[in-house]
Amino acid sequence: MGGRYPANVRWTERLDAGEVFNCGMNGLTIPAEGKVWKNLIESRNPDLVTIMLGSNDLLEGRSADEAAARMESLLKTLLDSSKSFLLIAPPPMKPGTWVPSESLIRESGRLCRLYRDLADKLGIDFADAGEWNVELSFDGVHFTEAGHETFAEGLKNHLKEKYSES
Repeated sequence: MGGRYPANVRWTERLDAGEVFNCGMNGLTIPAEGKVWKNLIESRNPDLVTIMLGSNDLLEGRSADEAAARMESLLKTLLDSSKSFLLIAPPPMKPGTWVPSESLIRESGRLCRLYRDLADKLGIDFADAGEWNVELSFDGVHFTEAGHETFAEGLKNHLKEKYSES
């Protein structure tokens, strides 16, 4: 009801995939300028960078096309850091207290297709969290406690499939 779940409930703590640097924060939109993120990536030196943004952009009135264009600009800034990237499309929104219109739900569904095309264009990995049946809360956007668990399982499976040593 407006707060964050304890750390042990959130998906970032459920991955069992080594150290996870969670740079997410409430209300974060796709940054128009990626220099701060680039510096953060270079200072942390992660093996994989995952990015799942865009829902807040839609909630602030941007279209899926505008959000995807911002994401492309951000990724182009970050890609020369020679890291592996995984672009994750957020689960489509559902009706809720933050999602009053069908058009917002449609735009959130379009974001997935645009991100898939963007990942193909940039030659990076892509995952569709909408395929993982993540339960969303009463607001229509954020994960429930069970949704965090489901998301973590979906991401673990994706990482195992794509990044496990054969």
